[in-house]
Amino acid sequence: MAVLPPFIRGSRMRITDPHPVAEPPADDDEVLLDAPDERLGPALVAAARGEHEPAAKLLATTREHAEWEDRDRYAVRLASFAHSRGEWLENWRATAPYDPDVLLVGAQLAVDRAWESPARAELLRTVSPSITAAARSDDRDPVPWRVALDHARGARAGHRYFEELWEAAVRRAPHHYGCHVAALKYLAGAWHGSHRECFDFAEPAAQDAPPGSLVQALPLQAAFAYLTDGCGPEVPRERLDAAADRAIALSARYPASDPWPAELRNLAAYVLVRLERWSDAQEQLRLTGPYATSFPWDRVSDDPLGRFLEVRDGVRRAVAGEPPRHPRSGHGDHAHSPAH
Repeated sequence: MAVLPPFIRGSRMRITDPHPVAEPPADDDEVLLDAPDERLGPALVAAARGEHEPAAKLLATTREHAEWEDRDRYAVRLASFAHSRGEWLENWRATAPYDPDVLLVGAQLAVDRAWESPARAELLRTVSPSITAAARSDDRDPVPWRVALDHARGARAGHRYFEELWEAAVRRAPHHYGCHVAALKYLAGAWHGSHRECFDFAEPAAQDAPPGSLVQALPLQAAFAYLTDGCGPEVPRERLDAAADRAIALSARYPASDPWPAELRNLAAYVLVRLERWSDAQEQLRLTGPYATSFPWDRVSDDPLGRFLEVRDGVRRAVAGEPPRHPRSGHGDHAHSPAH
């Protein structure tokens, strides 16, 4: 059981590793930013034509088979697409207004839109009914509760209310990664600069999680937050290295050159570069293959793909014994305003 602040508590369950191990390919100079996987890609193509049926089928499948991590990712990506091209979503709402899947995408989209406003806290309070509707539409689904956790952080909800949401989320999926990341972000905001408290939450949560669970990467998220924040007391180097080592072990469980673990490997590469662990960073970039992800690079640059390419080049130079080009390796590399 993770040792958590009094308003956040965790629980345990066993899950199986959903992804087999594959042999890593050679480096590939072609780079794709935020490439969808083979399931999401066709849904996005259809949505671009105004058709909602593939997206509806995809999310229904994830719900029926309790594929909560995939469901969370797909909902975020579909909501992001609907932000700029929403005709397909409106068609879906008109066809099936009480569908749990359209309610989930709609709730995510409502939070995304409110988050961008200077009046974020006030606007977020107005979208609560859409989140409630999504949560009530399928009582098994933890993803609306992850949306609710993000919403509560943006709305500056108090600890007691956040704890209630957290307990509801972990009852449904004790090791859901998205909910854990949302809780970690709330901790960072509640005690700005108290990164040791974030590690105190992340490390036991990872220890409790099964080896293939993405929650194993939670300490890496804490390390990234610390390295890009620039405030608060120093976190011992051994905690940062331990977070990176755990992420490396998790990365090794997933197929190489696959979009599913790409964000994990991009994040691991960033942290490893900051720790000047060049060979380990190179290995993560090799396993990543052509799949760059906006996060974490968009937190430190307005050009995430350009930053990814710069870092990849810098790592290669460092491993070859040449002066690397990379984000500053000292504590305090400030990031852009974090997205939710």
